[in-house]
Amino acid sequence: MNKALPFYQVGHWPTLLSAFLYFDVSFMVWVLFGALGNHVAAEFGLDPAQKGLMTAVPLLGGSLLRLLFGYSTDRLGAKWTACLGMAATLLPLLAGWLWVDSLPKLYLVGLLLGVAGASFAAALPLASRWYPAEHQGLALGIAGAGNSGTLLATFFAPRLAETLGWRAVFGLATIPIALVAAVLVTCAKEAPGRGTGPKRANFTAVLKQQDTYWFSLFYGVTFGGFVGLASFLAIFLHDQYGVAKVRAGDLVTLCVFAGSFLRPVGGWLADRWGGFRMLTLLYVGIVALALEVAAAHSLATAVTLLFLLMACLGLGNGSVFELVPLRYREDVGVATGILGAAGGLGGFLLPMLLGSLKQALGSYAAGFVAFSGLAGAALLGVTLVGRPGLRPVRAAAGPAVSLPLEETEVI
Repeated sequence: MNKALPFYQVGHWPTLLSAFLYFDVSFMVWVLFGALGNHVAAEFGLDPAQKGLMTAVPLLGGSLLRLLFGYSTDRLGAKWTACLGMAATLLPLLAGWLWVDSLPKLYLVGLLLGVAGASFAAALPLASRWYPAEHQGLALGIAGAGNSGTLLATFFAPRLAETLGWRAVFGLATIPIALVAAVLVTCAKEAPGRGTGPKRANFTAVLKQQDTYWFSLFYGVTFGGFVGLASFLAIFLHDQYGVAKVRAGDLVTLCVFAGSFLRPVGGWLADRWGGFRMLTLLYVGIVALALEVAAAHSLATAVTLLFLLMACLGLGNGSVFELVPLRYREDVGVATGILGAAGGLGGFLLPMLLGSLKQALGSYAAGFVAFSGLAGAALLGVTLVGRPGLRPVRAAAGPAVSLPLEETEVI
């Protein structure tokens, strides 16, 4: 049986690679406004609240569209949902390049960029369905490490904007989208007997389960925190510490690196130690680090703390999604869409909090304190949902059953 085989002998690596690349370039596009935020804000003369809204709107669009992508993944299949998503991503890129000349148009393009953020709901099931339960954390971690596309945006976009203008960056982004779309069509395959036709999964059944709301909070903090900070940190460093635009992008790249490439490690560790055990430790770290960032006075201290905070968030992303295929066996596409929407919503709220509280109070500290409070609520949820004997887990067929934590983590 495949369950006895090591990771490299199971699954379908061209599909896993395709899922990673699709998520990678989509994530790059999704956070372009964050990477270019200081350039765009300078042209339009945005105040802190408007800066927060500008960087948050694409995250809201991704949150809303992930529900649709999750449903489509179970109905049409993950591969073709991903192909449609890549084609749709070209539209806001072209609009950002050739059309934006006012603030309302800027916000509209940002909302449409959400289609790139919705890639999550197709990329992860595309990879997940090829792998048995004991390899889910690593497989989803590798595919989910596509959030490293943020690195491409934060490192290259400010440099290109300095010489070519920020609009040209949107035009250039169409090139990797087209190339990866060709790889996806050519190399990716649906897992045998999975994702190719109507499924029993439906949003109502998943939404009726109490665990769905806890998992939404878990992912809203880890992924929402990661993408929200990745989108807003360049503005934060520029406004708070007077860092130059390109250097701010470099420092954000450093911080994002920690979160992006530790996501597979989080999945791998969760496979071995248990997702709930990992999340307990990580949420404690997130609470403490967010509070320390709020009190940081020097740039060096702030960047060090942010690096560690993003590392915890990246590990948490992998840990949460080690649990999802175990909890939602037959409804993984819909569950991925719902939880991904929660993550996008968390990402939307964080820049809004940071920008609005800066506008009202003159400091970003209150925003980081609020984020710490949300992480504390997630920590409480982990202690409740992860208690042995109390966590319901969906069997391969039939209604949810209750199993001890130690059993469910090795299904």
